[in-house]
This record gives sequence, structure tokens and C-alpha cells, in this order.
Amino acid sequence: MNILILQGSPRKSGNTAWMAEEFRKAAEAAGHRVTLVDVAHKKIAGCLACNYCHGKGNGACVQQDDMQAIYPLLQEAEVLVLASPIYYFTMSAQIQAPIQRVYNMNKPPKVKKMALLLSSYSPGVYDGAIGEYQGIRRYWSVEDGGIVTARADEQQTEATRTKIVALVKKL
Repeated sequence: MNILILQGSPRKSGNTAWMAEEFRKAAEAAGHRVTLVDVAHKKIAGCLACNYCHGKGNGACVQQDDMQAIYPLLQEAEVLVLASPIYYFTMSAQIQAPIQRVYNMNKPPKVKKMALLLSSYSPGVYDGAIGEYQGIRRYWSVEDGGIVTARADEQQTEATRTKIVALVKKL
């Protein structure tokens, strides 16, 4: 399968980046093609709500930023993995911009399954991010590949790695 991971943590060596990397390694070991994009360090603006994409743009976004390199990856992805830290009850701002910019295509055409990786130092703060993920997944009519969360005492542990590997095996 062709898997695209969008990693939305500004901490390059942080817990979310570790989770995304562990997912990538497990998926590649299982024979999948994987692209991991660190969207937190890209220049991606939020959607302008100009509707250019649904009119004159014929599906193309009017904005010319780093999202242009991600659109072809979204076109080919069969599995989309969102990886985000939770700072205050929802996915990071860095991953929100690319999520919102998918508006131009409405749904990545080949995505059949999604998964979610979340980390936070606080327990019990995942509901907002999980709700958004489930809403997107249902709107796109794609299968839930699973969710792995890691609070402070679970981060970068063998137990979390095992959960990630198990999630990959379900693909």
C-alpha cells in the first residue's frame, strides 16, 4: 500500500516525530511504500475560503506554497496517517493547515483507510483531536485504521512501539 504520514509536531525529535518514524519503519518493514512529510516545518498557509479551487482553479489551490508538493502525494495515498501532538485539546496548528487545504480536492481519491497518532504530556486531552479525525474519516467514507495515543509516561516506550506495530499490521 501507498502510505502518506503527515507529521505535525514542531519538535523534530519530539514524541510525535518518534511515533511517526516508528510507524514509517514498521510499515516499510511490512512492505508498504511510505512517505513521511514533516508538515510542521513547511510553509503551508491556511485555506483562504476563496473557492478558486472549486471554480476557475478546477481543483487547484490558488496558493503557491509547500502544500503544492503534498497534493501529488495525497492524490496517490491509499492510507493517510495524521500524527500530532496535543497542546490544548486538538491537533496542532501545524497540521491543521494541510488538513484544511485538502478542501480543494474534497477527498484524496485513493485513500481507503486512515490512522491517527497522538502524543501529549497530559492524560484525557485527546477527545477533540479524535473527534476531528473521526469526522474527517466518516465524511470521506474511509476505514478507521486505528488510533495510538501516548501520554507522558508512555512516550518513546517499547509498549507504544508495540501498539504502533500492531496498528501497521492491521493495514
